[in-house]
Amino acid sequence: MKKYKKGSKKLLNAWVVYDWANSVYPLVISTAIFPIFYGMVTEDYITFLGYSFKNTALISYITAFAFVILVFLSPLLSGIADYTGGKKFFMKFFCYSGSFACILLYWFDIDNLNSSLVYYFIALIGFWASLVFYNSYLPEIAYPEQQDKVSAKGYAMGYIGSVILLLVNLIMINYPEHFGIIDSNGVVAEIKAMKISFIMVGVWWFLFSQYTFYNLPGRKYYKQLRLNNSPSIEDKNLIFSGFHELKVVWDELKNNQTLKVFLTAFFIYSIALQTVILVATYFGEAEISWNEGEKTFGLILSILLIQLIAVVGAILSAKISERIGNLRTLISLNIIWALICVFGYYVETSTEFYIAAGLVGLVMGGIQALSRSTFSKFIPSTINNTSYFSFYDVSQKLSIVIGMTLFATIDQITGSMRNSILVFFVFFVVGAIILVKLNKKIA
Repeated sequence: MKKYKKGSKKLLNAWVVYDWANSVYPLVISTAIFPIFYGMVTEDYITFLGYSFKNTALISYITAFAFVILVFLSPLLSGIADYTGGKKFFMKFFCYSGSFACILLYWFDIDNLNSSLVYYFIALIGFWASLVFYNSYLPEIAYPEQQDKVSAKGYAMGYIGSVILLLVNLIMINYPEHFGIIDSNGVVAEIKAMKISFIMVGVWWFLFSQYTFYNLPGRKYYKQLRLNNSPSIEDKNLIFSGFHELKVVWDELKNNQTLKVFLTAFFIYSIALQTVILVATYFGEAEISWNEGEKTFGLILSILLIQLIAVVGAILSAKISERIGNLRTLISLNIIWALICVFGYYVETSTEFYIAAGLVGLVMGGIQALSRSTFSKFIPSTINNTSYFSFYDVSQKLSIVIGMTLFATIDQITGSMRNSILVFFVFFVVGAIILVKLNKKIA
């Protein structure tokens, strides 16, 4: 481990590199390639633990369960890391677990479905849990005036890196013969190329993270800090400090009606928002009528389209909010999202799906960025922001649990993802109504 002073360029760059390393997971696996692969290798209905599930419902349930674990795990792990000084140890553990699980997805097989879904589950947990420690490093390595710039740089590097790898994977999947990948033993080259993509994600995540781990401060640094600060027995309370912080914010919301109402609206529309983002590719794979040989390329192209337009959408939403205000902009975005859900119910052709993808990209980046910035404006200036953003993060994860469970249940019962998408129309409308009332109250 190198020793750099707080705020040093090399230390900040080391932190940024982890965004480059791990962002390939959410784009390449969670969003783009794995959903297509999963739809190709599984039947519409599959047996898991003795029960019959619709394939898309099952993966949604697995995702929801992973986020249930994360809701309880994240506050506990952050407290333990603060107490033991093992921040880098835990970050490494979850990074390596996640990246290794990505590699194991190469052996994802319908005949070994139980173990295959465990690989998916571990990769998801590894990614999100490692972010708990990654994000907590920022205030320790960067001064307040540096943090926004460094955070934005990390996001940008993550976006660039993940898009580069996705483009490489897209070329490999569409032209496998140029990479020496041919059909064998009944396995089509396209599926083999997808499996190799999972290995590439795991290796990319693992290798690039080494620069980060080499330079970030570790246990010895935190041990010295504890010695210098003369820790007491009360420090053991740090283990449960994450839960304590959440309770403090919950209690303080009773005296801050504006923030309470906004968080209620945010939680409700996030149930729909986060779920639609997570299941979009599964929906496209299962519900859209693609031309012969168009599906894989079309779906990955749609994801790239969403990513690119989301950047423009975020900038556009920020400019609109400067003119009409954050709440009015969020109300408008919720209404557009509600209309997208209705449109999504009727989407059948690839052209219609591309249009839907473009619309999602246009409002996805804007609603996420504005939600966070609006939340920050409602936080009391005298309070520690970290506690509030921890609460915000847990609220978001909990909304995913509810959204994915609801989506899976409707999909399982009705046999169609279209019905699930249509139901989320209600959440965006309710979210917009609450925001309208809040805007009138503030005005």
